[in-house]
This record gives sequence, structure tokens and C-alpha cells, in this order.
Amino acid sequence: MKKLSCHCGEIEAEINLLKFEKFVRCNCSICKRKGSIMSMVENDNFKIVKGKDKLKLYQFNTKVAKHYFCSICGVYTHNNPRSNPKMTAFNVGCIDEVDTFSLEKILIADGQNHPLDKK
Repeated sequence: MKKLSCHCGEIEAEINLLKFEKFVRCNCSICKRKGSIMSMVENDNFKIVKGKDKLKLYQFNTKVAKHYFCSICGVYTHNNPRSNPKMTAFNVGCIDEVDTFSLEKILIADGQNHPLDKK
């Protein structure tokens, strides 16, 4: 079990995860701006345990992906990606035990060329 929290501590989540499978950065318009490194679990393995009322939702473009952030400190905590809304991508920088500056083999997700944007 991993514990996730925003900067001010108003939002906390539990992640049912024994080990990280992979780390990802996305190059879509919002992810490149927030610059976070993410990992993913199925939605059932991610649970907000504190501060659900402090979470704010941001959606854009196709309005399928759901991006969540703390309304107090502004930190991005997690999202449900449009490529797989049954998954939760979470900001590994919100897990105290993870040093995001020492991570290796970070995959790049090509959100700039997402199939749902093709016309």
C-alpha cells in the first residue's frame, strides 16, 4: 500500500500497489505543462481517503479524461486518462518515499498524437 498526498495535506489517497510497474510522462498539452511523472493502477486500487471535497476536476478537448487537483494548494494528484478511463494515473511526486529525480526508464506517452484527436 502506498500513500499519496498533495502539498498541503488536505488530500490523501491510498494506492493498492506492491511495486511500480512503470513510470510515464505524457506530452499532451496539459501534461507537458504540469510536468509530472505518473504511474497507473486500476480504479479499484486507488482510493481517496481524505479531502474528496477539496478535489477539483479539470477537463478539456474531448472531455473524456478527468484531471484532479487540490483546490487549496493546486497540486495535481491524479487523473483518469481518456485512453483507458478504467485506470487511475497518479502523480508519483505526491508519494513521499519516491524521489522522482532519481527515476530511470521513464516512458513517454504520446498524448500529442492521441487517436481520439484524429479527424
